[in-house]
Amino acid sequence: MQPGPHFVFGDHEKHGFVASVTTALPAHLGHWYLEREQFEPVPTEPGLYRLIEPGRDGVRRTRQAVHDLRQHGYAVRADIQLDPSLTNGPPRPARPIGSLERRSRLAQAAARRTTQPSAPPVTSPAIPPPVTPKTTSAPTAHATTSVGRRPR
Repeated sequence: MQPGPHFVFGDHEKHGFVASVTTALPAHLGHWYLEREQFEPVPTEPGLYRLIEPGRDGVRRTRQAVHDLRQHGYAVRADIQLDPSLTNGPPRPARPIGSLERRSRLAQAAARRTTQPSAPPVTSPAIPPPVTPKTTSAPTAHATTSVGRRPR
């Protein structure tokens, strides 16, 4: 591949989040990648692609596209707000404080000894297994054959 950026990402006043493929990359290959990253060609401006549904978390999705293309080894130039290497990601939602307090109380309760009085466990005496009487003679097996049949 040629040096220089392969893709350029930015924010367009009319089309929202846009991308274009530079001449350093074949157009059909850039088209293929941008479609997989949820960009569609802008019919009135050849070579320009816009993000599908930019109102649905557009900044994060565009930043993810920049990141993905870089992971594939392409050089990508992007506006500062769309470049994941220049800015921090969006803040993560904080957990509700009530959840942390509840976890803390549960952990403390699990670490303490119980306040319930403990009674010694009730055990029953061991019962020996029943004894079977032994027979004095060995059992005998009688083979009977009927007339005209062979014994098995």
